[in-house]
Amino acid sequence: MKLFDTGTLAVTWGYFRESRGGLVGLAFLGLVLFAVVFADVIAPFDPTLQHRDALLLPPVWNEAGRWPYLLGTDAVGRDLLSRLIFGARYSIFIGMVVVSIAVVAGTILGLLAGYFGGWFDTAIMRLMDVILAFPSLLLALGLVAVLGPGLLNAMYAIALVMLPHFVRLTRASVMGEKNRDYVVASRVAGAGNARLMFSTILPNCMAPLIVQATLSFSNAILDAAALGFLGMGAQPPLPEWGAMLAEAREFISRAWWVVTFPGLAILLTVLSINLVGDALRDALDPRMRRS
Repeated sequence: MKLFDTGTLAVTWGYFRESRGGLVGLAFLGLVLFAVVFADVIAPFDPTLQHRDALLLPPVWNEAGRWPYLLGTDAVGRDLLSRLIFGARYSIFIGMVVVSIAVVAGTILGLLAGYFGGWFDTAIMRLMDVILAFPSLLLALGLVAVLGPGLLNAMYAIALVMLPHFVRLTRASVMGEKNRDYVVASRVAGAGNARLMFSTILPNCMAPLIVQATLSFSNAILDAAALGFLGMGAQPPLPEWGAMLAEAREFISRAWWVVTFPGLAILLTVLSINLVGDALRDALDPRMRRS
């Protein structure tokens, strides 16, 4: 199954658009990506700019709110809407970097383990089992504690935590494909191991990897927000959503907006990605198409 030719993409899109949830999630992600690209244009203020005459202002529809602070301000007078818009950049960037590292490293390791087998397969899979034996957030927290708090170290830790899922998925797909007739025919025709792995087998294993990458994107955003909330991820004054929640937790009882809006941003973004991932899984799975 070639996923990237025009005919297959058209068929996949035809099945994808039958999912209302997937279309809603895709539309919301489109808005988030628009905010990511044009944050400098649409954000009313610099996200780190402090307005000392506007501390903890409520949203504009509240009688105590005022323009141009549409969603209010935080404890040091920074515009909440601007911080949410720029925070989308960090969340999407985190998701892209983490998933890219996990997909590339996990696919290569899983491909090698599934194709060659033997002691190499055993060593790789036992290492993945060790990683999976730890709760993911706890392992990421421990790694960041060793490497040092910061956004970059948090991304490396989350990528390592997600690595086993791609290794195991790729290995299982390769083991199911490597003895099929088209692979045997390519081997008889003189194709080398590298060509068989990367040109013959891998393209036919991409569908489950694409779905897993989509769903892992939302997990990466959640884990990064959790590490930021615990003070081990993005550090102030970066407008990362988890760090924003950490800064706002002492004001929950008297300034609900400083906690509610970053929490809603995380909720809606993760929900949208999951809806797109579910719809994409159904569109790429022939059994779901038949049903």
